[in-house]
Amino acid sequence: MARHLITSALPYINGIKHLGNMVGSMLPADVYGRYLRQRGHEVLYICATDEHGTPAELAAKDAGQSVDAYCGEQHDAQKAIYDGFHLQFDHFGRSSSQQNVELTQHFARKLHENGFIEERAIRQVYSIADERFLPDRYIVGTCPHCGYDKARGDQCENCTRVLDPTDLIDARSAISGSSDLEVRETKHLFLLQSKLQGEVEQWIDDNSEEWPTLASSIARKWLTEGLHDRAITRDLDWGVPVPADVWPELAAEGKVFYVWFDAPIEYIASTKEWADADPAHRDWKSWWYEADDVRYTEFMAKDNVPFHSVMFPATELGTREPWKKVDFLKAFNWLTYYGGKFSTSQRRGIFTDAALELLPADYWRYFLIANAPESDDTSFTWELFSSSVNKDLADTLGNFVNRVLSFSRKRFGDEVPAGAAAGEAETKLGEQIAELLAEYEGHMEALQFRKAAAALRALWSAGNSYLEEKAPWLEIKTDQEAAALTLRTAMNLIHLYAIVSEPFIPAAAKAMRGAFALDGDTAAWVTAEEARALASVPAGTAFTVPPVLFAKITEDDLESYRERFGAAE
Repeated sequence: MARHLITSALPYINGIKHLGNMVGSMLPADVYGRYLRQRGHEVLYICATDEHGTPAELAAKDAGQSVDAYCGEQHDAQKAIYDGFHLQFDHFGRSSSQQNVELTQHFARKLHENGFIEERAIRQVYSIADERFLPDRYIVGTCPHCGYDKARGDQCENCTRVLDPTDLIDARSAISGSSDLEVRETKHLFLLQSKLQGEVEQWIDDNSEEWPTLASSIARKWLTEGLHDRAITRDLDWGVPVPADVWPELAAEGKVFYVWFDAPIEYIASTKEWADADPAHRDWKSWWYEADDVRYTEFMAKDNVPFHSVMFPATELGTREPWKKVDFLKAFNWLTYYGGKFSTSQRRGIFTDAALELLPADYWRYFLIANAPESDDTSFTWELFSSSVNKDLADTLGNFVNRVLSFSRKRFGDEVPAGAAAGEAETKLGEQIAELLAEYEGHMEALQFRKAAAALRALWSAGNSYLEEKAPWLEIKTDQEAAALTLRTAMNLIHLYAIVSEPFIPAAAKAMRGAFALDGDTAAWVTAEEARALASVPAGTAFTVPPVLFAKITEDDLESYRERFGAAE
């Protein structure tokens, strides 16, 4: 079995994330990781909070806290929510860790040794009112490309174009709001990406053939426009310091590395954090250094693709060391809220803490993955959400489980009934289930989540069709043995659903699996033969009826959600 390294884009530290962040990175990474573990692969899923950069300093200032204290508090708050969503990180680290400081400085030293970093004098925006140079995100203004009036100095949130602070129209300080700005000379370090363009292009040509079109097209667009040398230091109080042994003057001035230089390195550093917690049994380098047996998959929204497909590979290539580079980059479009953009900064849309207050995690997990914005943007509406929950989870799956177990207990007691031997209907069902299972597996292997959800839904529907065809509530009036067979077969479907649904809805899957008193029920996955046989839960197995798996969302619920979060204009 291959070893699978999985990372999802690091959630930024400034506040609780919205559902768009969840579906664009962490949740699909978790679903994929769970699936691979069930199939017997060795998996390492690494993530962390991204804690450096201007927004962290600004958010801490607004909160009246030191940046260190603010980041520590926010890290714990975010981790609690991800636990609530049942995300199975092997480690959820912090980019402010000492491991990241050491590795970021190591990368910088190697790039410098190889001639890919140089010190340059540049002209940078200085705020008279604030008496300091303003890094890019400390400057806001109007985007010259789309006219968005809250664009930051590094990237426009609206059109995603990468910017320079001097590009902004009507620029002003994000600290004081003052437009009394001037341009002064200062020194910074530059990563000479232009010297690495050919190598990055060759690497993209050799490795991006499998990537989704969304990811590869963004990478190639950047390459076509040409890689520009990029400043990788900033004038901030919080960040990875420039090493004084290499750049003593800049270190004395308090320069720190740009957040987008150190954040991807945190994937490696977070792995080292994980290993350092148990060094006798964990080896971080085997996952990242000369790791030819590792398949590395990254998950992110489309605005993160340029940095992961071009800038970070350029950084790794420039060290002239054998660092592991991404094999498959899974990119997502936007999840919108009634066609408008979710926004952390403007608190527009549903945020993950509020989502968990409303409903259990499985409701959100299933809906988000079943409607993942893979080929196009997906518009979240309360109407679509309630329809998906009610039809797929409550009616198709939940009602099937409850009907089968409740009816069997009422008519045959608390053990799986024996009944007749499997007949033509059961053979036909087994073939159908095996075929749908193979389809589901194929989509999961290809990281096509919406198609995988459709195949999973088809598996659930097959059970309902079988139940309606056999109608055990009628069979029992004339042939108890036939009714017992139908219910035993349906119970085996429930057990199969518990296993194959686990990546999507782990809590409900646990409840379904726990309904049966099976000694040593350790089956990680269902083989095609087991799917055809539908006999993993033998007659005589004790069972219980779990509580209702999914409650329907009522019209009153919908009205309250619309009132609280807003709806279509």
